[in-house]
Amino acid sequence: MIGPEVEVYEVGPRDGLQNDPRDLPADWKVSLVDRLSHCGFKRIEVASFVSPRAVPAMKDSARVMAGIRRAPGVGYVALVPNLKGYLAARDAGADEVAVFVSASEGFSRANVGCTVAEGIERAGTVAALATSDGIPVRGYVSCVTDCPFDGSVCPETVAEAAVALRDLGCHEVSLGDTIGRATPNRLGRMLEAVLKRVPADCLAGHFHDTAGRALANVETALAFGLRKFDASIGGLGGCPFAPGAPGNVATESVAERLRRLGYAIQLDVERLAAVARFARADSALEVPEEKGPNNVGERQKET
Repeated sequence: MIGPEVEVYEVGPRDGLQNDPRDLPADWKVSLVDRLSHCGFKRIEVASFVSPRAVPAMKDSARVMAGIRRAPGVGYVALVPNLKGYLAARDAGADEVAVFVSASEGFSRANVGCTVAEGIERAGTVAALATSDGIPVRGYVSCVTDCPFDGSVCPETVAEAAVALRDLGCHEVSLGDTIGRATPNRLGRMLEAVLKRVPADCLAGHFHDTAGRALANVETALAFGLRKFDASIGGLGGCPFAPGAPGNVATESVAERLRRLGYAIQLDVERLAAVARFARADSALEVPEEKGPNNVGERQKET
């Protein structure tokens, strides 16, 4: 018997590539998104409209958004740090935007140069305009168990940040283990605090695999009722502004674990494997010819 459906939210083109050491051309990024578009995802986070001085790898986000071939039924999402970023994402045709705050003061200051309260205020400005424009807003909370600057993060602080994002109008809040140090026990304590104030169907898990515990943390979150998880094709990426943060959990690994546990997912595992090989290839500076959808052969930063 197949269990409930779980959505895997693909973040590779954004979170996976924002710290990629390769100087990847926009056409290659477009090709990556186009390949992912035929793997069964409901949503793909494609770009980040941030300062190119802060995140050079995202300088071509508008070009990438303009170049992708949008597949029916797939939503293309952009991360935005402020009003300027939101306007650029809206003009580029983003179907959904994502805003972000931190659960720790140290990371907030290092990541976006402001306090947590100021970060929430910035997110609120974006969320208000997006809502008036009819564009859905997703929220991220960074450092939900550990901060590279402040150490352990209080679960109640995470709950307060998640509630703040919900109150701003975010339909979904992704809880980010930004440096990959969460353990199932500590993650569980955080989720207990958050779930007292935000329902599970409004939450997603975003777990980095730096310490090799991301899949165990996915299982913990499943036990608490979460049914949405962020993942990056090929395990690309990590946060460039948090020391020790490399290693997003690989989409293909999450898909395999969910299937093994009996959950329903709408992803084509063979195509995922092919796209993962493409994403990890060292010779990624030339874009192979594609024959169609069946061919898979200012100082504002991130979550």
